[in-house]
Amino acid sequence: MTRLRRRPLSMALAGGATTLTLLAGATPADAQPATTVSYPAWSSATRYVGGALDTCTAPPLASLQAWGASPYRAVGVYVGGVNRTCSQPELTRTWTAQAAALGWSLLPVYKGLQPPCGGKATDQKIIPAQAAGQGAAAADDAAAQGKTLGMLHGSAFYNDIENYSTTDASCRTAVLTYLSGWTRELHRLGYVSGVYANLSSGAPDLSRVYASASYARPDALWIARYDGSSALAGWAGIPDQQWAAHQRAKQYRGGHDETYGGVTINIDNDNLDTPVATLAHPYLATGNNPLKSRTGPGTSYPVTGTHSPGSPVGVLCQAHGSQFGTTPVWDRLTDGTFVTDYRVSTPSKTGYSAPLPRCTYPYQVMPAGGVKEHTGPGASYPAAGALPAGALGWVTCQQAGSKTGTSPVWDKLRDGHWVPDYYLATPGTTTYTTSVPRC
Repeated sequence: MTRLRRRPLSMALAGGATTLTLLAGATPADAQPATTVSYPAWSSATRYVGGALDTCTAPPLASLQAWGASPYRAVGVYVGGVNRTCSQPELTRTWTAQAAALGWSLLPVYKGLQPPCGGKATDQKIIPAQAAGQGAAAADDAAAQGKTLGMLHGSAFYNDIENYSTTDASCRTAVLTYLSGWTRELHRLGYVSGVYANLSSGAPDLSRVYASASYARPDALWIARYDGSSALAGWAGIPDQQWAAHQRAKQYRGGHDETYGGVTINIDNDNLDTPVATLAHPYLATGNNPLKSRTGPGTSYPVTGTHSPGSPVGVLCQAHGSQFGTTPVWDRLTDGTFVTDYRVSTPSKTGYSAPLPRCTYPYQVMPAGGVKEHTGPGASYPAAGALPAGALGWVTCQQAGSKTGTSPVWDKLRDGHWVPDYYLATPGTTTYTTSVPRC
C-alpha cells in the first residue's frame, strides 16, 4: 500500500501566518480519503477542458481525422474490463499514438465488475466480501491495458459503474469499497483515479463519503445525466466544492448520430474539465550538436546523456525552466529527463506547443478546511484564493519557503499560485518529491 503520513485534518490561515488546528479524534493520513499518488520520474498528469465524445468502439483514425471539423478534441475509449462488450479492432498502441498526433486527447474507460444490485443481469458482479481486492485487481488490469496502449504513468483511468439500487446498503458498501481499492491501487502504481457513475446512484454515494476516513477518494468524477445540460456545476446532490479543481466531467446526452467531414459516428456527448491519458508525442532532436538531456529543466542541472541530431525523442510534457536560445520551455522525455525545447522539432521556439501538455503532478488537498493559495512560497505572501478539501493541487514544481508543519517545501501550482506542500497528499513529510522538478 501507499506510504502516507500523519497530518492535521483542519487548519486556520490568517494574517499571513499559519496556525494548525487539530480536530478531536484526528486520524493518521493512512486513514484519510486523500491518498498519495506515487508518480515516477517518467510521468506527468494531463488534463483536458472542452467538448468530448465517447463511443462503444474506438473510431478508425480516418474518422478521427475527418472529425477534425467537429467541436470535439477528446474521445472516450474502453481500455478493458470483464464487462467491456464492444470489440476494439482499432484500439492499439499505434492507434493511440496517431490519435494523439492528430490532436486528440483520450479518456480511458474501464468497465470492470458491476454492483451486486445493478448493471445488467449478465454482468459479472462485485463480491462484497472481496470488494477491496477486486477493486485493486481492476486497477492493476487497467494500468496494464493502458501501458500496452502507450498510456503513461500519470494517466487517469475511469472505472465505469453503472446504475444500481441505492436502497441496498450492503450493495452500496460493496461499490464504495471496490472503488476505494481501485483508487488506492492506481495511486500506488502512479496513476490518477477516476470514476464514471450515474447522478442518481454512484455519484451521490461517493459524495456522501467524500470526507470519510473509510474510503480512498477518487481524484475525478465523471457523471452520467442525460438532461442536455453540459454544466459542470450545480449537480443535484453533489456540492460544488467537491471535485472542484479540474476534476469533473459530464455525459449529458446519450447515443445519437453526428456527422463531420462526411463521416457519421454514433456518440454520447461529454463536457470535460478533468484528467485524461498521458501520451508520448514523437519529435526529433534538431541542431548540429548532440542534444543534452538533464535531470531538471535548466542548464544548471546535471547532464545524463545525449541525443544525436535527427534522432527521435518522445516528449510527454513541457515545463518552464532557464532560458535557452529563444525559449524558457523544456521538454520532459519519456525517460524522465529534460531537454531544451529550442533543440526539439516542436512547432514553437518561444513558448509552449499544442498539443503538448504542461508537466503537472496533481495531489489532493488533505485538510478538511482546505488550503489557502499564496502569491509566493511562504505564508507572508498575500493570499490568492483557496482550494477546498479533496481538490487537486496541480503541482508544477517545488521550492523552499517558510516552514509549515514539518516541511519547508512549497508547491507552485499550474495557476501560478503556491501552497504548503505539507497540506497536499505528496509522498514526503519534510522534503521534496522526487518526480516533481525544482522551481
